[in-house]
Amino acid sequence: MIAKTHTCSLLGIDAVPVEVEVDISSGLPYFATVGLPDSIVRESKDRVKTALQNSGYPFPAERITVNLAPANLKKEGSGFDLPIAIGILAALGVVNPRKAEGMILAGELALDGRIKPVAGGLPMAIQARDCGQPNLIVPAANAREAAVIDSVSVWPVSHLSQVVEFLNGRLELTAYKTDHSDIWDIPCPDEADFEDVKGQEHAKRGMEVAAAGGHNLLMIGPPGSGKTMLAQRLSGILPPLSFEEAIETSKIFSVAGLLQDSPLVVHRQFRSPHHTISDAGLVGGGHIPKPGEVSLAHNGVLFLDEFPEFRRNVLDLLRQPLEDGRVTIARASIALTYPARFMLVAAMNPCPCGYAGDPIKPCICSPTLIQKYRGRISGPILDRIDLHVEVPAVDYEKLRSEIQAEKSSAVRERVSRARNIQLRRFAGDGVFANAQMKPKQLKTFCRPDSAGQAVLDQAVRQLGLSARAYHRILKVARTIADLEDSRNIATHHLLEAVQYRSLDRRLF
Repeated sequence: MIAKTHTCSLLGIDAVPVEVEVDISSGLPYFATVGLPDSIVRESKDRVKTALQNSGYPFPAERITVNLAPANLKKEGSGFDLPIAIGILAALGVVNPRKAEGMILAGELALDGRIKPVAGGLPMAIQARDCGQPNLIVPAANAREAAVIDSVSVWPVSHLSQVVEFLNGRLELTAYKTDHSDIWDIPCPDEADFEDVKGQEHAKRGMEVAAAGGHNLLMIGPPGSGKTMLAQRLSGILPPLSFEEAIETSKIFSVAGLLQDSPLVVHRQFRSPHHTISDAGLVGGGHIPKPGEVSLAHNGVLFLDEFPEFRRNVLDLLRQPLEDGRVTIARASIALTYPARFMLVAAMNPCPCGYAGDPIKPCICSPTLIQKYRGRISGPILDRIDLHVEVPAVDYEKLRSEIQAEKSSAVRERVSRARNIQLRRFAGDGVFANAQMKPKQLKTFCRPDSAGQAVLDQAVRQLGLSARAYHRILKVARTIADLEDSRNIATHHLLEAVQYRSLDRRLF
């Protein structure tokens, strides 16, 4: 007899529907799983057999064939255990076949029949909604994230026997409901505030501009000048996540198995990997590619401290995500694309000892050593960073001053107003910030007047800027104008934008 159940397989951050066909026929005992299963899926036969027997259900001593369709899609993960087990019981007549076929099931089976959580509960719920089969049976630990999608009935289970009794109509289960207001009320982790930073008004202004337009930022300064301290406060001035952004970010964390206390990621992420990170750790990788730090920082901040200490080949992998907002990882068997639209914030010293150009402490590095140190960062990467900000050492008088600095909340209000202007400007274009503008939008919204164009022409010639740098100056100037609620880009907006590009030509 043939029985069918339905489940989902993860492909990047999305779930794709998979039909599980189970056939039990006469012959020598044999269990075959076909349809491009990986090693974890192939091993499910042992978990399923033991879980069925230990839960008091029969396991046929016949030939069992399990087909996972579509057959050309690579299947991975332990979430196929439950649909295979229910498929076997449906083929034996222990479970109502019609009821089993009308559900999407996912879950890993323990040997005693308990159902363990799996990755990707949220993408599965989205797929269940989109394919018109809005009944989803998932492990109890996955129910909260899956129930974020209101139009899907999510049935949480913790044991195989619960699923059997529920499908046979002998057990009433209550569909899990997630209170969206409780999700958005989850307190943000303790955020450091800009009021803690003494001095560095120029650097704070640069961070405000970067946050307002979603621009990438490089800070250069001696040790102890406050670069890391400033970067750690950037998340506190970014506007809150929209529901669509929260869903997209949460899907990444769900497939990575990192959703823990909350069913949704409701706060912008701040990721700060160590400079010894590998290329697979930064952009993602593995036999079946998993998201890396650039994707986990989606809609948030990726902070790279000690920028030149990262291996050059690792930094060069940032070119595609910085330009396209996504990263594609290709393997022999599969190619996956993960979203990676983040703000890159990097910090570095001007030289190996850190004191090149310092008015007080002498630099002990030779010119050759300094050039070698700065040469670890390629020109194409620098071109993709919109703002280069110098962070000098803080004067002792400012350090001991009792004058209260501006709070992050006040800066966030200005940033949010500028972002709202951009959302209205680009409504329907798939662009959410000035940094994401395409050439067509640049021509429309970033037209300087004749005086501003003359300033820009002179800057490009004197600094030897590339075409990409020229466009990024226009984008930054547009953001500065938005912070002032100015309809047009004025000359002083362009002058400020240009000075954020002059530092790299002086140092590099």
